[in-house]
Amino acid sequence: MKQSSCSMQLTNKTEHYVAFKVKTTNPKQYCVRPNIGVVLPGSTCDVTVTMQAQKELPPDMQCKDKFLVQSVAAENGATAQDINAAMFNKEPGKVVDEFKLRVVYVPTTTPSPIPEDSELGSSAHSFAQQNGISHSAMPQSVSRSSAETTKEKSSEATSVISKLTEEKRSAVQQNQKLRQELELLRKESSKSGGGYSITFLLVVGLLGAIVGYILKRR
Repeated sequence: MKQSSCSMQLTNKTEHYVAFKVKTTNPKQYCVRPNIGVVLPGSTCDVTVTMQAQKELPPDMQCKDKFLVQSVAAENGATAQDINAAMFNKEPGKVVDEFKLRVVYVPTTTPSPIPEDSELGSSAHSFAQQNGISHSAMPQSVSRSSAETTKEKSSEATSVISKLTEEKRSAVQQNQKLRQELELLRKESSKSGGGYSITFLLVVGLLGAIVGYILKRR
């Protein structure tokens, strides 16, 4: 068992200076800082109790160690250096308050190195509450972001389709124009009575390339 610490706060609700002293039944096991002191009227004092590391815990997790907090009225302006053991002796006409505390072992679980979904959800909810964000507003922002992403993708797809349609229309128009020129060349060739000219062959080759391009784009 590792060394562990806890704190307790002493509050003076009176109009007088109050001296205190903290005792324990096992002084070798615990370190109390401060173990004596003076609390001013209407003030508080934090006391830290540190338990030394133990090799093993009791099988039944029961601890018999106890603490005793004593307090007594002190003179105005008193400091920790003015405190002595005789101040806490019980005498007639002198009030010494005592408060007993028992040590209790509380088992702890080792935190998982990877937070589970429930832990993540709890953290997100806690973060939202701390920053004044309502829980119902968080899913809306996620939906809004998804809608914007879908809208952007749809716009890009529409732009690509429009561009392809325009290219196809231009290719069809050019194909029609080449067909007309081919028909004109064919008529001129038949009138001259000769074979196919070089210009005619080039036009036929170009027409074949354009038709192949259109078929691939489909």
